[in-house]
Amino acid sequence: VVFLKDHVSLEAAEGVLVEEVENSSDISTVLGKSRRQILTAQFECYLKIIHNPPRSEEGDYCNRTWDGWLCWGDSAPGTVMQMCPEYFKNFDPGEKVTKVCNPDGQWFHHPETNRVWSNYTQCEAYTEDKLKLTLIVYYLAMVGHGLSIVSLIICLIIFSYFKSLSCQRISLHKNMFLSFILNSIVTIMWLSLTVVSTEALSASNPVSCKILTVLMQYTSSSIYFWMLCEGTYLHTRIVVAVFVGEQHLFWYYILGWGFPVIPAITYAVARGIFFNDKCWISSHTHLLYIIHGPIQAALLVNFFFLLNIVRVLITKLKVTHRAESTVYLKAVRATLILASLLGVQHILFLWRPEGRIGRVIYDFFYHIYAHFQGLLVAIILCFCNAEVRITPDFACFNFSVKFYF
Repeated sequence: VVFLKDHVSLEAAEGVLVEEVENSSDISTVLGKSRRQILTAQFECYLKIIHNPPRSEEGDYCNRTWDGWLCWGDSAPGTVMQMCPEYFKNFDPGEKVTKVCNPDGQWFHHPETNRVWSNYTQCEAYTEDKLKLTLIVYYLAMVGHGLSIVSLIICLIIFSYFKSLSCQRISLHKNMFLSFILNSIVTIMWLSLTVVSTEALSASNPVSCKILTVLMQYTSSSIYFWMLCEGTYLHTRIVVAVFVGEQHLFWYYILGWGFPVIPAITYAVARGIFFNDKCWISSHTHLLYIIHGPIQAALLVNFFFLLNIVRVLITKLKVTHRAESTVYLKAVRATLILASLLGVQHILFLWRPEGRIGRVIYDFFYHIYAHFQGLLVAIILCFCNAEVRITPDFACFNFSVKFYF
């Protein structure tokens, strides 16, 4: 189908196109959901062909067309690319379809069939390998989140049972642990639904799956904002308040639990309007920066706070050699380690590599970092805490951070 140049009314042309879509023989053998998706895409493509203004640039170009699965606009000579469609189970939406526009302004014809041809071969070239990788990542995630939940619950029991550990700093830890636990639970539910029940998703695309996606993004954001709460608490206690007084934790609860609601709701609305794919699974959208942007900002602010705290403590330690400064320095060291490790996937892995091998390596290390974070937190803040491990009934230090390492 090429751009219609006849002088006919848009209404008449649309009527013809509706009838053509209904009777299309090219896709009549495609059944169920895939057939409806293709029919819808074809009809929308025909409307674009009619309504979009003609190309204004000079020179030869290939006319807009529908190739049976995807819509192609007017294109200058060269290779045009689109992401693979999600019509079929064995098609990978992460791969690309290519179509060549010849220098004479004609679409490339396949030499064997002498028909206009689009290259869909990459869409299913590595489907089996990617399925195996998906299952490996799935089990990796289940193990990681399962260990995280168990270890963090043990930490919560330890910090709640021993009253000597009841202080503001521990309260912040407990909330951060809880955010990790909630994120792990939601992630396990989401993975169980999207990986195990893919056929049911293809047929129904339930709202519950999209709700789980938003909850997963919310709890993920909450983790990093509780890390920011940790850094803000230390910064206020050491740099601003100069080791004196207790702080009100109300604003920390607002920052840790309340603020992440804003990007989560914004993301849900934007995803529903601009990129409403199946279960909101696809990561091929810049809308994810609605979630990742605030996370990266929180990590940068937190890192600045912690570096400033280290500078102040080292200065005080050189001058006074006070024990309080040494204890706070240990507390900051632990928080610095956490801030560095927990946010590493959002800083080092901002862009996914293009090559297949590069993407496999990227996915493996990304998921190692992402799914074992809760276990890492439990090890650093509880199990490797010498005072908690040896004498769990120790008295809470006057400045409430004595128990690190």
